[in-house]
Amino acid sequence: MPSGFLLLVLLAAAAAFSSSSSAVVVAAAASRLGEQPLSLIAIHQAEISIDAAASIRASPRLLGAKGEDTAWVTVDFAAPHASNGDWIGVFSPSTFNVSTCPGSRGSDTGPAICSAPIKYQLANYSPGYAKSGKGTLKFQLINQRQDFSFALFTGGLSNPKLIAVSNKIAFVNPKAPVYPRLAQGKEWNEMTVTWTSGYDIHEAYPFVEWGMKWSPPVRTAAGTVTFDRESLCGEPARTVGWRDPGFIHTAFLTGLWPNKEYYYKIGHLLPDGKVVWGKFYSFRAPPYPGQKSLQRVVIFGDMGKAERDGSNEYSNYQPGSLNTTDTLIKDLGNIDIVFHIGDIAYANGYISQWDQFTQQVEPITARVPYMIASGNHERDWPNSGSFFNGTDSGGECGVLAETMYYTPTENRANYWYSTDYGMFRFCVADSEHDWREGTEQYAFIERCLATVDRKKQPWLVFIAHRVLGYSSGFFYGKDGSFAEPTARQSLQKLWQKYRVDLAFYGHVHNYERTCPVYEERCVSAERARYSGTMNGTIHAVVGGGGSHLSNFTAAAPAWSVYREMDYGFVKLTAFNYTSLLYEYKRSSDGKVYDSFTVHREYRDLLACVAGSCPPTIPPAA
Repeated sequence: MPSGFLLLVLLAAAAAFSSSSSAVVVAAAASRLGEQPLSLIAIHQAEISIDAAASIRASPRLLGAKGEDTAWVTVDFAAPHASNGDWIGVFSPSTFNVSTCPGSRGSDTGPAICSAPIKYQLANYSPGYAKSGKGTLKFQLINQRQDFSFALFTGGLSNPKLIAVSNKIAFVNPKAPVYPRLAQGKEWNEMTVTWTSGYDIHEAYPFVEWGMKWSPPVRTAAGTVTFDRESLCGEPARTVGWRDPGFIHTAFLTGLWPNKEYYYKIGHLLPDGKVVWGKFYSFRAPPYPGQKSLQRVVIFGDMGKAERDGSNEYSNYQPGSLNTTDTLIKDLGNIDIVFHIGDIAYANGYISQWDQFTQQVEPITARVPYMIASGNHERDWPNSGSFFNGTDSGGECGVLAETMYYTPTENRANYWYSTDYGMFRFCVADSEHDWREGTEQYAFIERCLATVDRKKQPWLVFIAHRVLGYSSGFFYGKDGSFAEPTARQSLQKLWQKYRVDLAFYGHVHNYERTCPVYEERCVSAERARYSGTMNGTIHAVVGGGGSHLSNFTAAAPAWSVYREMDYGFVKLTAFNYTSLLYEYKRSSDGKVYDSFTVHREYRDLLACVAGSCPPTIPPAA
C-alpha cells in the first residue's frame, strides 16, 4: 500500500459483535435492532496492522464486460489467527488519501481510515474458517463510479484492525449511466427521467433518446446536478459516511399521448461524437386527468434496502425490503404508478447506500413513475429547518432525497406537491415541515384538496409520512394521541370539508386500516363495501415496506378495523368514476389479506355530512 494512501472500507453493516463467538455476535445484533449497520463500525478507531501471513484476493478483476451494472465477485482470504470477530469490508474507491480526512491538520493526519465501507460480511460466513483460517465469500457489487478492493479485519466492528488488502477490481466503464428513475412532471403529459453517472457536463452531454414504436426517436437534453460535502448538515454524512455521489441527470419528456407506450434509453454524448448508452426501457404515459380507464396505484412506506449477497443480513435492519421489491417486480405489468411515502433508503448519512437503493428498485423505477415523500430518515436534523429536531437523517437534511429523485414540487426543500393520475388526485404532504393551520403547507393542502373536479377525478387521496391521522402503533398509543400531536386537530376539518376518500401514512412499521372516521368516531358500521354518502375518511398506515416491524397497542381502538404486524403494501384499482377496489397485500406472497370496495356517485359527494354542511338561506317569511 503506497505511503499516505489507505483502503476505503466499504460496509453496509449491522449490529455490534464481539470476537468471542457467533452466538454473541447474533445476540448483539438483535440488541441493536433498527440502527444503521454502518454506524456500528468504529472506523475512526481502526488501526493498520498489515500481517504478511494474512492474504485476501478478489476475482474477476474486470466487471461488466457485457455492459452489466451488477457483478458477482469471489473473495478468497486467509488469516494466521482466525477468530469469529474477523470480517471482510468492501472499499470504494479502492484507495483513500488520509490527508483529505475532515479535520486533518498539519502533521496530524487524523484517523488511519476515515470513511466507512459500503458493505461487509463476517469471515466465518465461510464454513470452517474459524478452524482452518481460510475462507471464500461471494459479494455482489454494483457500478458506483469507482473501483473496489476488499480488506480483511480482525477485532470486530468495535476495535477493527486491518491486516490484509486485496487487489483492485473495477467495472469496464465506472462512469456509465445507470439506474433510471421515472417520475411524473408538473404537467399531466410530462414524464421525467432521472439517473446517475460519473460524467460531469464538461466530459459529456446527457440526454434521453425516446419515442413511440414505429416513430422516429427524438433526443431531449438533461440537466445535471450534484452536491458536495459542505451541502450536508452533519455527521456522518459530512464525515465517515461521505462518498462522492457522482452526477445526477434529469430530462423532461413532454407532450406525451395519454396511455401511449414509449421507449427510451439514456445516453451521454462524448466530445469525439461517440455515445455511451444506458439500457433500453419502456413506460406508459399517464392518463389524462379525469380519463376513465383502468388505473392501478401501489402505496407503501419505510422500505429501505437489503443485500442480495447476504452481507449484513444478521443485523435485521431492513429484513422485508427485498420481498417487497421482488413482489412488486413480479406484478409490475399490473401496476401503473408507485408512491414510496418516506423513509426511502435509510442511508442515515452513509451516502453509498443511495446508489445501492436505486439499483435495487431500478426494475420498478425504470418502468413506472416512482413518487416519493419526505420522511424523518431523509430530512430531520437540528437547526436545519425541519419541523422535528431529530438526527434521523444522519446529516443529510433532505439533500440526498431532493437530488436523487424528482418530485413536482414548487420548492425542492419543501417536499409537498400534488399530482394527478387519471381519476385520482394525490395531495402529498411533507410531514417534516409544519402542517398546522396558518402555515404555507396548510394553505397548499387546502388548495390541493379544493381544486380537484370530483366529477372527473372522484378519488381524492392524502399522503404523508408521519401519521397525521390515526395509528394504534405502540409509541403513538403510549402518548395517548394515536397520531402526531395536533395533527388531526389541524387537518381533519380539511379532510371532511373536501371529502378525502383515503389518507395514507408510513413511519409506523406495520399495517392498519380504520373505518371511515371523523373526530375519532366511526361514521359507518360497514367494513368491506362502502357506498352512498361520503361521510368520513378512511386512514391507513402502510409502513411495512421493509424496515424492522413495530408493535401495536394491546387493545385496538374502536376505529381500528384491521391491523397486522407484517410486511406489505396497498394497491388501489380504480375501474371508473364510481368503483374503487382497495387491497392490502403481504410482501411475502403477494396475496390479499385485507380489502374493501367503494361504490359512490357524484351526488354522494355533495351531501351534507357532519362538520361539513354548507350554510343555507332560510325561507322568506
